[in-house]
Amino acid sequence: MSIERITVVGGGTMGNGIAHVAAQHGKSVRLVDVSPDVLEAALAMIRRNLERQVAKQLIDEGTKEATLARIETTGDLAAAARGVDLVVEAVPEKPELKRPVFEALDHAADPSTVLASNTSSISITEIGAWTSRPDRVIGMHFMNPVPVMALVEVIRGLATSDETTRATLDLATALGKTPVEVNDFPGFVSNRVLMPMINEAVSAYMEGVAEPLAIDTVMKLGMNHPMGPLALADLIGLDTCLNILEVLHRELGDDRYRPSPLLRKYVAAGWLGRKAGRGFYTYDRG
Repeated sequence: MSIERITVVGGGTMGNGIAHVAAQHGKSVRLVDVSPDVLEAALAMIRRNLERQVAKQLIDEGTKEATLARIETTGDLAAAARGVDLVVEAVPEKPELKRPVFEALDHAADPSTVLASNTSSISITEIGAWTSRPDRVIGMHFMNPVPVMALVEVIRGLATSDETTRATLDLATALGKTPVEVNDFPGFVSNRVLMPMINEAVSAYMEGVAEPLAIDTVMKLGMNHPMGPLALADLIGLDTCLNILEVLHRELGDDRYRPSPLLRKYVAAGWLGRKAGRGFYTYDRG
């Protein structure tokens, strides 16, 4: 199974990053979002990221323009799902938002089309059960920022076929990524390990153990992490971190995944991290 035509659902940080990488590696890409403003912002972000690559001499001007030419945008999910080899869903990490997307994709997409989710915590087996093609449903969890990070977690559900898994692993490799196949458990590997660390860092700040910069410096210099957990949470988005922790807590039933009250408070205040201009740190939104 060769994957050359890709639809990406969701024009946010992850969606536009996936579209960027797919188009840069020669794939024909349709980027879908219900909001024209989100699509406009997504294309602007892709252009800026490509320009950074040109400035760093990672690509040339011709590659930048060819990449942009391979991306089309639309608000019509049904039309975008037809005639492609793979659809990657990248909407916010809530089952109530993802389920109607997969039900619509299952109805609109060709029977042979693979339906992938960029979910970072929700069961692929459950997502597959929302469709009539669970053998063609798979997890394809990219890391943020997508153009930079090499890892893709590939998660097969209970019914995912060998053919679907192989095609997805091959695609990730073709996109310049390193795919790692993991089993379908809440949070998979990445967030099952990462989110408790972030949550504990939030609790340490809440309890007055240290300020955010001190916590992050300890983890960077003492544990050789490239980024501290609170800065990383701001990059991921505090709302996304909260959503993932809620899934882990609900599905695993273990209080070590119970979200910190301070994390809930920041999300309620709209302090979502970099995308909001404020989280555990403040940011220039320009």
